Amino acid sequence: MRRSFLAGLAGLALALTTLVGASPAGAINSYNAEPAPERTEVGALVGFYDRDGDGYLDRFRWYCTGTMVDDDTFLTAAHCTDGGLPDDRYFVSLEEDFQGLLDAYDKENGPVPTDPAELETYLATKVQYFLDQGWIVEGTPHQDPEYPGNGSDSQDIAVIDFAQWDTTPQDVWDFTPATLPTLGQLDELGSRALDAADWWVVGYGTSEAVRGPGGQTHPGGGVRMKALVDFNALNPTWVRLGMIAARGYGGACYGDSGGPNYVEIDGQLVLAATTITGDGPCYATNVVYRLDTEGAREFLAPYVDLP
Repeated sequence: MRRSFLAGLAGLALALTTLVGASPAGAINSYNAEPAPERTEVGALVGFYDRDGDGYLDRFRWYCTGTMVDDDTFLTAAHCTDGGLPDDRYFVSLEEDFQGLLDAYDKENGPVPTDPAELETYLATKVQYFLDQGWIVEGTPHQDPEYPGNGSDSQDIAVIDFAQWDTTPQDVWDFTPATLPTLGQLDELGSRALDAADWWVVGYGTSEAVRGPGGQTHPGGGVRMKALVDFNALNPTWVRLGMIAARGYGGACYGDSGGPNYVEIDGQLVLAATTITGDGPCYATNVVYRLDTEGAREFLAPYVDLP
């Protein structure tokens, strides 16, 4: 199930309390996962936005993942940018532990106000502090205009573009952009070779569902993690990946949407697809959007030089 920007944010908040059912993915599972300090091209998509449409910007938080594919282009999912209000602002952070920075600021400067006007002022000051510290960079969202597409192609792809901004992520962080696939590269390799290759998912999302007295919760998130995943199937616009813990795999969950799924080809990690959806508890399946298709490349062409 895909969701708009606002619905996706609401879903992420709900995932931190109780949630069941299939939904956009949002985090790296805690089982068989590890920190990913070396994946400096992977970042958190951060929003300063009006959660309830009352005219006040009342949330500043990470909510999706993405990848730098050149010096000024951050690749993510369209359901991470869809449905925003005119005053909403979009940022990218390549900090490894973004949630830790949020928590530290509130501990030092709290308590967080509850009055809407006072909260907006508090958060605006927080946003400016994060900009001044070089922890976030502001950009402009662009999504596939045909999103949500159809059953054969969801067209769930977007970028945060920094080309018209004074500061780009390359000015702030040291990273090497991810390598995109060539046209039809996954088809050329075929399912047998893809099954034999190593696949990795990277993201900032929450952990898999934890069962408790009040139902399922999805703790954690906001820290860059990675996990080995299992190739299951190649479809025309999707790759289906397995993440069964008992088989030694990790996987994606809430907050990982838009994040990278790499396949190792001839010793090189290629950004084959972006995380889109999976099973609600985040135990079994990661369904990812292929980047080697004509549709994905047509969208990306104005923003990045394609291989």
